Amino acid sequence: MRESIDDLSHCVDHARSKPMKSTRPPRTEVVVAAFDLDGTLTEGGSVVPWLRSVAGTKKTARAVLGSSPRLAYAALKGGSTADSTKEDLFTELLQGASQDEVIERSQGFAQRHVAKKLRTDVKARLDFHMALGHHVLIVSASPELYVKEVGELLGVHGVVATRLAVDGSGNLTGRYQGKNCRGAEKFSRTTSWMRSEGLLGTSDQAPVLWAYGNSRGDLRLLRAANFPVSCAKLGKLSRLSSFPNIADVIALPAESGR
Repeated sequence: MRESIDDLSHCVDHARSKPMKSTRPPRTEVVVAAFDLDGTLTEGGSVVPWLRSVAGTKKTARAVLGSSPRLAYAALKGGSTADSTKEDLFTELLQGASQDEVIERSQGFAQRHVAKKLRTDVKARLDFHMALGHHVLIVSASPELYVKEVGELLGVHGVVATRLAVDGSGNLTGRYQGKNCRGAEKFSRTTSWMRSEGLLGTSDQAPVLWAYGNSRGDLRLLRAANFPVSCAKLGKLSRLSSFPNIADVIALPAESGR
């Protein structure tokens, strides 16, 4: 009897010495790759060319010329000044326009823009993530009306961009629906998208986030990412110069992206 008790005690002690195994099933690592559009996936900006496409070249030229001092100041100032200046330009050119007609014109614009302006190096990186089964997202301050079309052309899993308000008659007001999708809003909307897709998991199962951007509007998102990548072409003059650049990342072994 004593030997039986000693044997049981030894078994209990031995069991306590082993680490407890979690009863939670292992979760496959979730990887999200978020790409900015203008200057990152595509060369240069897209907003003014899009406005020419949907509002007309002459009308857009007059509006941009008339707003050029404010646009220049907004480009230097950034932040809420840039947000409100862009919204004012949208209001001047898009107020009263049929949303359906703008969407139709945006489809053609997106096709032309991708065909002419897509950066092959960044597109190759997007394809790399897609091939690995990662969740790929475009997150942009440009209007969702055409960024969504770009996303469909590139076959990504989601698009997060600036939404424009529509009135009760189905016409654009030119104002934002919510906030301009730049800076902190980019990170907030990316997080909301991951949550809506069921990708966030628990606090100890957060997804691995890759973020690709080229301007100060991408800083908040890149700072939050596990793997931030600068696609800027200004080198050390860029606000993103502290992050690894796209050329160096492409040169890494393929296993580093998993």
